[in-house]
Amino acid sequence: MVTAWALAPDLRGVSQADVEAAIQRAIEANPPKPTAADAYEKILPSLVHVRALATEVDPPLEPKAEGVPGSPADPAAPKPLEGNVGSGVVIVDTGIILTNLHVVNGAKRVKVTFFDGLEADAEVIGVRAEHDLAVLQAKKIPDDRFPATIRSTNGLRLGDEVVAVGFPFGIGPSVSAGVISGLKREYQSQDGKRILGNLIQFDAAVNPGNSGGPLVTTEGEVIGIVTGLLNPTEQRVFIGIGFAVPIENAAAAAGLSPF
Repeated sequence: MVTAWALAPDLRGVSQADVEAAIQRAIEANPPKPTAADAYEKILPSLVHVRALATEVDPPLEPKAEGVPGSPADPAAPKPLEGNVGSGVVIVDTGIILTNLHVVNGAKRVKVTFFDGLEADAEVIGVRAEHDLAVLQAKKIPDDRFPATIRSTNGLRLGDEVVAVGFPFGIGPSVSAGVISGLKREYQSQDGKRILGNLIQFDAAVNPGNSGGPLVTTEGEVIGIVTGLLNPTEQRVFIGIGFAVPIENAAAAAGLSPF
């Protein structure tokens, strides 16, 4: 006991404030590691839900009075035909959105819904078929705009933690976490017409509807656009292997050279 006391630091004259200050300095020197929850909160304002419509019919109006034409109360009102649904991410504060080409390909009309609930038509202003990418321009944008922060894929390592955010099966926003499983992978597009190369392989759960959404680091920085999942069955559900287009290719599709 005497030996232990002799080896202990001399705390005489150290106040509670000194102890708290020392703890605070230690915390600042070793900040807590960001989590999937942190990544989700950071990317959420940049996330959009993408709907491809097979007709140009407007969605029904909200009812103002019973029987108003065009409202849900009017059973004769035409309904838009839904096509594909997917996800997207705002990369420029003017309303430029990245998504997958297979989400919007052939659509008569594209609708996007922002994080604050604002719904807008969007125009396809660019495509890069070899990377399954489409660039959208929203015709209305929220007052508060939060384009995503993007990060180079240089330096990524197998085992690095990643987070996928989107609308699987139209449900969302939904978040899943995993790690990078491989780099520079190849994947055959859903239509079987293209071999997509230089992809990021990851094991965060994704399903139909995640397509076009961001793959981000735990810091919330976008490193890729989710483009597909590998499945040997016809069910098209996740079995542990997803793919994303590196953000360098995605940004180039929008005419950006961020790195």
